[in-house]
Amino acid sequence: MDIPDDVIIKVKAKLIEDESGKRKLKVEAWFGSRKTSAAIRTALSHVQNLINGVTKGYRTKMRFVYAHFPINASITNGNKGIEIRKVDMLEGVSILRSEKVKDELVLEGNDIELVSRSAALINQKCHVKNKDIRKVLDGIYVSEKGTIATED
Repeated sequence: MDIPDDVIIKVKAKLIEDESGKRKLKVEAWFGSRKTSAAIRTALSHVQNLINGVTKGYRTKMRFVYAHFPINASITNGNKGIEIRKVDMLEGVSILRSEKVKDELVLEGNDIELVSRSAALINQKCHVKNKDIRKVLDGIYVSEKGTIATED
């Protein structure tokens, strides 16, 4: 895996930290089973997500969908929370209302897991209860996922 010059990584035991020097991260496993290979690949994917988050950042866009019950949401706590039924964003995730598109929320942060989990919390808080979910599809749904900085 290639590491960009502006990102500095140090691997010590099970901890990944800053370090200067090498520009490649290589993990070797001899006589590894299928589970071992899968675990190594997962670790490398986490490191790649960490690098992408630090260099580009992650953005998730969510849209309000309603036909039966209008959804009123207000952003509180200095872009760190939303009041549908009081949802606080996870650490490092900020939320904004889109100025270009009506009824759209934009979640941004450096950690893909925290941004995705915050989007899931918002989605779960506004499900319509005690109605036929095949008919009443009102809610807030993820419409787009990607990085903040687009690749040119």
